[in-house]
Amino acid sequence: MERPLSLLEAVPFLRAYSSGAVFVVKAGGELLERPAWRDAIARDLGVLHRLGVNVVLVHGGGPQLDAVTERMELEVERVGGRRITSEVLIEAAIREWRGACNLAWVRALHNQGERALGVSGVDGGLVQARRRPPALVTDDSGTRRTVDFGQVGDITGVDGDLVRALLDAGVIPVVTPLALGGEGEVLNVNADTVAAEIAIALGADKLVLLTRAPGIQANVDDETSVLHWADLATLDKLDAKGALKGGMRPKVSAVRKALAGGVPKVHVVDGRRAGSLLEEVFTTEGC
Repeated sequence: MERPLSLLEAVPFLRAYSSGAVFVVKAGGELLERPAWRDAIARDLGVLHRLGVNVVLVHGGGPQLDAVTERMELEVERVGGRRITSEVLIEAAIREWRGACNLAWVRALHNQGERALGVSGVDGGLVQARRRPPALVTDDSGTRRTVDFGQVGDITGVDGDLVRALLDAGVIPVVTPLALGGEGEVLNVNADTVAAEIAIALGADKLVLLTRAPGIQANVDDETSVLHWADLATLDKLDAKGALKGGMRPKVSAVRKALAGGVPKVHVVDGRRAGSLLEEVFTTEGC
């Protein structure tokens, strides 16, 4: 249930963040499954933007691509929470992510009275990457094996100036997690990683990962075990005992990357709860 936000409670945070601050927000594709979730997030982003915060939205599209591959009767393998991307799959991702998913977020923001512009990491060379070579990976069962992720990229650069130009124009950039390879190919890049790299390139004040979970949990099977605060040492301990599984693993990797790259704070927030983003940003307790 959405908790009413006290204006007096929010005043210290409004002072800290309303003058040109930069927030990079990543919304998982699962948050497009219900219009109410999508629209509540768009409302919160609109509020932040009207308060003077520069907002960048990076979206995922995993469930939507899964639905497409199911219709195409394609088998898709994941290792460590990351999808192996064939040439057929990358073409499907371009159509679904750059098309339907990106447009859904742009429309939702426009319905909140905001100017939003959909771009992919390929547009203008916004996100550059090289194809990931086969690597030794630990899967969710704890087995180490060599994996070729296919048309998947590791980011080599982000054009922060391009994003800043959009922000300076009063626009909310809505970024699809595709990257431009060194030979002009389109590569799939994890959306959490894209958000972290953009946050680093912009010197963002916050990176917020909106997900279909209460947050990072000490016990993956117990939603009441969500951590209200953690540091990297805590994350290392959780990882060592196997508490980070599936889609949470790339999120925690993005958390580590952003903090190491100079982003002061990263938040992993339940995007299903209306108002959770504002509650997290503008209250002491958070969401």
